[in-house]
Amino acid sequence: MSRSENIAVVESYLNGLARKDLSSVPFAPGMTFEGPLMPKLAGRETIVGFLTNILPFIKGIEIKQHLVDGDYVATVFDMETVNGVDHVFDWTQIVDGEIKAIHTFYYPKQVR
Repeated sequence: MSRSENIAVVESYLNGLARKDLSSVPFAPGMTFEGPLMPKLAGRETIVGFLTNILPFIKGIEIKQHLVDGDYVATVFDMETVNGVDHVFDWTQIVDGEIKAIHTFYYPKQVR
């Protein structure tokens, strides 16, 4: 897939979080999700269930930058939540137009 196609897949995920609707996000069936405060999750249904539970806390997403290397997209964005703004870095693997893996890192306060 092209750089712009991989970015579009990642943006469908981030826009889905912001809209609180993940129905059009192309998650791969055997995908994985890792975050700093949780164990690694596996499987589309498990991950969609987890993300659905956090949707009420998300107020908005502001994408800052994408860096693309082949099937990998690194994205820096701010996620406004009910508790303030988290500064987030996601590493996402795209395979055949679907999200195969997301590894997310975030900081609840601005790093100086």
